[in-house]
Amino acid sequence: MSENYIKIESKATLENISAIRVCITSFISTLNIHFDELMDIKTAISEAVTNAIEHAYDNSDGIVAIEASIKEDKKIIIKVSDYGKGIEDISLAMTPTYTSKPESEHAGMGFTIMESFMDEVIIDSKINEGTTITLTKLIRKVKS
Repeated sequence: MSENYIKIESKATLENISAIRVCITSFISTLNIHFDELMDIKTAISEAVTNAIEHAYDNSDGIVAIEASIKEDKKIIIKVSDYGKGIEDISLAMTPTYTSKPESEHAGMGFTIMESFMDEVIIDSKINEGTTITLTKLIRKVKS
């Protein structure tokens, strides 16, 4: 199988997260991926998109772009990008339980969750230009 990919853009709104998850996980399921790994990826996507919506744009208008690709070696790469305010201190942002929004009840675990479900998480951010989170997963389990 040669490399395959999909790109989608969405208004940065929490109501669109489930549609984004369904689209990307449907695309990935062509690998005959095991349910456990599919759920790991689905969770990581939700966290990355939620971060873009809640932090990049402070819940105001914006765009979230998602690109998923399947490599020949059964590696999945998902990029979630925004064009928002960027992350000033990536190391601090990735610290478990750190949040720039302490008033939010579920804040502070997004990057930790992404790192626990994916093989690699890379964050590229530029102030006032946006952030791209790259999630990588090597598929080890297939449906029996």
